[in-house]
Amino acid sequence: MDEQFGINRREFMRLMGGAAMAGMTGMNAQTAWAAGSDAPEKKEVRIGFIPLTDCASVVMAAVNRFDEKYGIKIIPTKEASWASVRDKLVNGELDAAHVLYGLVYGVQLGIGGPKKDMAVLMSLNHNGQAITLSNQLKDKGATDGASLAALIAKKEREYTFAQTFPTGTHAMWLYYWLGANGINPLKDVKVITVPPPQMVANMRVGNMDGFCVGEPWNNRAIMDKIGFTAVTSQDIWTDHPEKVLGTTAEFVQKNPNTARAMTAAILDAGRWIDASLGNKQKTAETIAQKAYVNTDTDVIVARMLGRYENGLGRSWDDRNHMKFFNDGAVNFPYLSDGMWFMTQHKRWGLLKDHPDYLAVAKQVNRIDIYKQAAAAAGVALPKGDMRSHKLIDGVVWDGKDPKKYADGFKVKA
Repeated sequence: MDEQFGINRREFMRLMGGAAMAGMTGMNAQTAWAAGSDAPEKKEVRIGFIPLTDCASVVMAAVNRFDEKYGIKIIPTKEASWASVRDKLVNGELDAAHVLYGLVYGVQLGIGGPKKDMAVLMSLNHNGQAITLSNQLKDKGATDGASLAALIAKKEREYTFAQTFPTGTHAMWLYYWLGANGINPLKDVKVITVPPPQMVANMRVGNMDGFCVGEPWNNRAIMDKIGFTAVTSQDIWTDHPEKVLGTTAEFVQKNPNTARAMTAAILDAGRWIDASLGNKQKTAETIAQKAYVNTDTDVIVARMLGRYENGLGRSWDDRNHMKFFNDGAVNFPYLSDGMWFMTQHKRWGLLKDHPDYLAVAKQVNRIDIYKQAAAAAGVALPKGDMRSHKLIDGVVWDGKDPKKYADGFKVKA
């Protein structure tokens, strides 16, 4: 278990209360809470997702009927792009979504589309993304950050890299890795936006030299012999935040019990996925189906189990592979995680001025809803709302001085 992670018993018991404790002993979602009925205001919820391995806990919450335990029915809704997810969240066509952490903050701050108050209910997964480079780059000797920087410095031509949404996680991992290697993503290369399921096809026809995306599309590029993994996102930031269960602040205000029920059901699903290799295999078989990710099971399952090959002849077991639960350490919506994305938005000029980092994170990351859901699902809470990590460039992020952190990078806008 994460050393920062353990049961804060006093807080846990306070949240549980007699009614929630009864829920843990098998009573259904009709248990009365101190504030009144805990029955979900909305029984049927449409949760959008993009065809990626990390949609798994949303899908399995519905497939394995973890949602029924909490009095709701989750309808997973497959979407074509993150822009579509954003638009449907904002206009109410979707109740919630498997969504990029940075997309939610982009909408909140008005830099990723229409401005609207948003909510992060939980983190869905850590790790499990990667940066893929084309075999043409390999043929030119560019197989890692240093050799890529040397090639780009020659200025033989313009090199193009793809991410999945301008304020999203993949853009930030790509920019961070390029920046750590002395490559300015805004000046030294061209960056385009491509939906995740279209990455491999676009690289095949030469539309980009590299991309950052979630699995299984990095592994698909290797199997299709068009690219290789230059770096995994867990190498950039071990146990980094990735997708979240996102919705609008308005939805949570109108449907707090439904928000809690969705979160609890997906917590149950994440715990089930991570519980055994057999469960991960079953999950891979399920999400590989046409209705979800629509690819071969073996493309998904290898990296889901941490069995990595980089397409350059190296194989390894990655203990920091994609995690959906990890004793609950994955799922807590840490304020520092939300703040980090804002520091990068400021670093790369997406934000003109420093926001009130902590205040915005407290508004968006609904720790109150998460704690209620964790109590209902019997999931441990961390010791605090912030966490600390050292990233690939050796710089430590702990959320204590976000302005100094955002302004401190040598490579920036």
